[in-house]
Amino acid sequence: MIAAGKNPSRRRWIAAALLAAGGVLGATGCAAPSPTPDAGAPGRAAQVGGSGSGGVGEAASRAPGADVPLRIVAFNDFHGQLEPGGLTLRLRDPADPSRSWAVGAGGVARLATLVSRLRAGAPHTVVVSSGDLVGASPLASALFRDEPSIEAMNLIGVDLGVVGNHEFDRGFVELRRLMAGGCHPGGSAEVGTCAGPDGRFGGARFLMIAANVRDASGRTVLPASVVRDVGGVRVAFVGAVLRATPTVVVPSGVAGLSFEDEALAINREVAALKAARGIEAFVAVIHEGGTTTGDWNDPTCPGARGEIFRIVDRLLPEVDAVLSGHSHQGYACLRDAPGNRRLPVVQAYANGRGVSVLDLSLDPVSGDVRRDRTVLRNLPVANGLGGDRAADAAYPPVPPDPTVQALVDHYVTRAQPLAGRPVGRLAGAATRDPSPGGDTSLGRLVADAQLAATRAPERGGARIALTNPGGMRADLPCPSASAPCVVRYADAFAAQPFGNGLVVMTLTGAQLIAILEQQFSGLNAQRPRVLQPSTGFEWDWRASGAPGSRIVAARLDGVPIDPAARYRVAVNAFLAEGGDGFEGF
Repeated sequence: MIAAGKNPSRRRWIAAALLAAGGVLGATGCAAPSPTPDAGAPGRAAQVGGSGSGGVGEAASRAPGADVPLRIVAFNDFHGQLEPGGLTLRLRDPADPSRSWAVGAGGVARLATLVSRLRAGAPHTVVVSSGDLVGASPLASALFRDEPSIEAMNLIGVDLGVVGNHEFDRGFVELRRLMAGGCHPGGSAEVGTCAGPDGRFGGARFLMIAANVRDASGRTVLPASVVRDVGGVRVAFVGAVLRATPTVVVPSGVAGLSFEDEALAINREVAALKAARGIEAFVAVIHEGGTTTGDWNDPTCPGARGEIFRIVDRLLPEVDAVLSGHSHQGYACLRDAPGNRRLPVVQAYANGRGVSVLDLSLDPVSGDVRRDRTVLRNLPVANGLGGDRAADAAYPPVPPDPTVQALVDHYVTRAQPLAGRPVGRLAGAATRDPSPGGDTSLGRLVADAQLAATRAPERGGARIALTNPGGMRADLPCPSASAPCVVRYADAFAAQPFGNGLVVMTLTGAQLIAILEQQFSGLNAQRPRVLQPSTGFEWDWRASGAPGSRIVAARLDGVPIDPAARYRVAVNAFLAEGGDGFEGF
C-alpha cells in the first residue's frame, strides 16, 4: 500500500501559417494567410519550391543518374527556450561508453549556429520543428505571447513544422495569429505583443502542418503536407499531432476541432500524393513520442515503447523516415516496422538541447529514398555552460549566432523588470521528484498556493486543492546553505508557466473518490498520473488493486472522507474542463 499526500514538507510560502510561402504582405507588413489546402485532395498539398542551397546549378553539375543528397535537421519540443537556462544532456563519453557526462546544452542562438553549420555541409537541407515549438515557455518568450520564439525560428531559417499539442494552449485563433502575424488585440503591460526591435510581429515565415486536425465540416484546418523540390526530386513532408490533444490542453482551446488517428491521416495523405502526383519520397512529422532504454544514438533502440512506435508500425511502407516529439526523449532508431524495414524514427530530447540529423539519398530516376544509404544521428547543442571541462572537450561548445543572440537579449531586457521581481521565499528546495506515493514537494507547494488563494469564503471557500503533475515544468532549487531562498517571478513562472485560472467546485465525497480513481484508469491506465494535493488532504492507494478499486482510503485533516458529504475543491481551469483524463471534474 502506498500513501499519497502524506508526510507534508514544511509549509513554504510563494505568491503563486498560415504565413505560407505564398503568403501576401499587406500594407502594414503583416502577412495575410493563404487559403488552407483541402484535406487529402490530390495535388492540394502546400508546394514549396527550392530547398536551401543547390537548385538548378547544383542539378546541372551533378553527374547524370547520381543520387540527390538531402539533409534533414529536426528538433522537437522547443517550448520557447530562448536561453540556456542551466539545461544539460546526459551523454556518453565517446572514448569510454561506460562513463557519461552532464553536458551543458541549449540556447536558441547556439541552436542557430549548429543549424547553420549543418546546412553548410549539404547541398540541400530542410529544417523541421516536430511540434511544441511554443507553449509552456519561459518568461522571455511567454511574456510576449511566444512571438520571440517565432522570430528566432525565422532567423534560423526553419522550413516547416508540425503543430504540437502546446500550439493549441491559447486556442486555434491565437495559433493562426502566430502563423500569420499581427499584434494581439489584448496586449497589456503584463503580457506584451509586437515588442520586437521594430515594434511589429510578422508571423512565421514557415508552414505549420497537420493532416489529422479537422473542423466541424470535416476540412483540415492546416495544410496536411508540404512538398519540397530537392534537386529535381519531390519530397513530401506529412504532419500529424497526437490524437489525444483534447485531453492534454484546455478543452475550450480546441472546441470545434477533431483530432483523428495519426496513422490513418498520414496514410491517406501519402496515398493521395502518390496517386495524384507520383511522389515516392515521404517523411512523416508526428508530434507523438516514446522512449527507449538505450543511448540516443543506438539504432537498435532497445526497450522501445510508446505511442509513436505503435503509430509507426501502422504507416504505409512508402514512408521513408519519421520525425517525432512530445515525450522529450532521445533516440535514433532503425525500426523494423511491418513491411517497412529499417525505418528511421528520431527524436532529440527537448528545449533546443539537441537536433536529429538525417542524411538521405534520393534516386533521381525513381524519385524514392535509397533506404540503405540513410545516415542518422543525434547531436547536442553544446554550450560549454555545464562546468565540466572534460565534457566540453568531448562535445565542443557551439558559439552563439550574434543576430539571434541580439534578438534574445532584446526580449530578456524587456522582461527583466518583471522577471527579477521577488515574489516569495523558500525554506528548502521544491522539486518534481516524486515520493513513493507520487506526490512532490513542488506539487504540494502549488496546491497549497491554490488553496490559500481560494480558502476565504468570498474567494470560493475551498477546503481542498488539487493540481496536475504535468503543470509543473521546472524545479525551485534552494540549497540548504542558502536558505531561505528568494523566489523571483521568473522562477515561479518557469515552475508553472500556464495561464490557467482557478475554479472552485462542490463535489461529494463519492465524486472525489471517483476522481482519485481516474489517476489509474482511462487515459491514465498505462501510466498513472498522480494528482498533487494541498496539505491536510491525503489518500492511500494500492498499485495491485483492480481498476476502479485502487483507492483504499482518503482523509481530510485526519477525518475519513464521507461519500455523502459535500466538499469545496479548487483546481485549475485545465483540470476543471476534464484535462489529463480527469473527467470527473
